[in-house]
Amino acid sequence: MEFSARQIAELLGGTIEGNAEVQVSSLSKIEEGTSGSLTFLANPTYTHYIYKTGASLAIVKSTFTPDKPLPEGLTLIRVDDPYDAFAKILEIHASMTLKKTGISSQSFISTSATLGNDLYIGEFAYIGDGVKIGDGVQIYPQVYVGDNVQVGNGTVLYPGVRIYHDCMIGNDCTIHGGAVIGSDGFGFAPQDDKNYRKVPQVGNVILEDNVEVGANTTIDRATIGSTILRRGVKLDNLIQVAHNVEIGENTVIAAQSGLSGSTKIGKNVMVGGQVGFVGHLVVADNVKVGARSGVENSITQEGAIMFGAPAIDSLRARKNFVHWRNLDDIVRKLNSLEKQVKKLMPDE
Repeated sequence: MEFSARQIAELLGGTIEGNAEVQVSSLSKIEEGTSGSLTFLANPTYTHYIYKTGASLAIVKSTFTPDKPLPEGLTLIRVDDPYDAFAKILEIHASMTLKKTGISSQSFISTSATLGNDLYIGEFAYIGDGVKIGDGVQIYPQVYVGDNVQVGNGTVLYPGVRIYHDCMIGNDCTIHGGAVIGSDGFGFAPQDDKNYRKVPQVGNVILEDNVEVGANTTIDRATIGSTILRRGVKLDNLIQVAHNVEIGENTVIAAQSGLSGSTKIGKNVMVGGQVGFVGHLVVADNVKVGARSGVENSITQEGAIMFGAPAIDSLRARKNFVHWRNLDDIVRKLNSLEKQVKKLMPDE
């Protein structure tokens, strides 16, 4: 499909500089722009590419001022936030190109399941007893939806997703391939004979609306009660969320992080990759935790920025890191001073 600069500008609430009727039918990176494509400039590091891009239309910041001539025929759409505007375009593009409809005859759907309207259920998907699926849900091939699961309107379950029994998935959620929702929490009681008795995990997992779960991420069901991801939570790939964890609204967590049991994460928290959280911690709202940190204690200060293992205030951590890089020189100097002091001290 083709869209004009005028149509896109109206959609984004932007202003046009150039040919309002220029047509685009594809999207491109600014350094790889071709005729008939739409691109964007958000990062100043890439500014030099706009002077040689082959794209027909570029989304730029409203304050952008070229310091040399732009390519002939390039039309600009000026907006307050180019990155957010392009994300909106990508979202629309994805909804038009990726959305599927229809229920495959090669899927299994329990007769006791309740199905909404405008669904897609792909080949070899399994829908268990008592499942309730809302309108506009997309369930790709080889998805498993266990008994009594609820899936809200507009949610997308990509190939290979596994949702165990009794879990609840909200509206407009996205769960990527290989993710497992509702597997057993890691609960084992040590016995006198050095063996372990498995503690049954009888709770569930609740994902509120607009949650995204990355590929091969695992979210364990609660021992009792619920493991909860609040509205707007975004999890990257390869994350472990243990039993009875609660993650607050709009928190984002990068890949390979792990949250031990019963940890409570606040709202709007940002967590870098490969961060580990000890169990039974509380993390305040708006906290930021740097990549590869180890959080061993609760973080009670809202808006704190933490880094390191164990995680401490980022300013202290950076100062400590400077000393750590010079540790060999520091030890050498201390040894030299010790020898000098011994020479000055009288023999005892």
